[in-house]
Amino acid sequence: MAQLKEEPASTSDLRGLLLDYLDFYRSVVAAKASGVSQEFLTTSLVPSGWTPGGLLNHLAHMERRWLHWGFMAEPVDDPWGDNEGEGWKTPKHGASMLIQQLTDVGRHTREIVESHQLDDRASLGGRFATVAEAPQLHWILLHVLQEYARHAGHLDIVRELTDGSTGEEG
Repeated sequence: MAQLKEEPASTSDLRGLLLDYLDFYRSVVAAKASGVSQEFLTTSLVPSGWTPGGLLNHLAHMERRWLHWGFMAEPVDDPWGDNEGEGWKTPKHGASMLIQQLTDVGRHTREIVESHQLDDRASLGGRFATVAEAPQLHWILLHVLQEYARHAGHLDIVRELTDGSTGEEG
């Protein structure tokens, strides 16, 4: 089972707090996806049709889109690779590989954030073509954080409907 991190404590270090909250929510998502069957990952329980595996795939792609391709303007293979028609693509990977993707993208995000100021603007040439389009790093981090928090709640509901698990641990 994935190791759940502690919720970050109050601090005056905003950069560290944002990074720690991203790590925390990644760990919540990982805990929700740990030890589940392939059927759980590939089965939808909601009318919109998303699957837990598709949600994890979306989170990894979303973070790469915003930080790597967006903020850094790094080349990213298929930045919209999580999208399929009107929903998220469900990969055939197991939970451990999907969790590893989140861990890897999170490690790279931390490197990016620790080497920039929170008010730095995104580089041009990746996701953003003009300075007017390019958001500041703190805005990107808050956007990514709310995505993780929102989707962790979605996984809470699906796990409860599937096996009765509740809470951040699983």
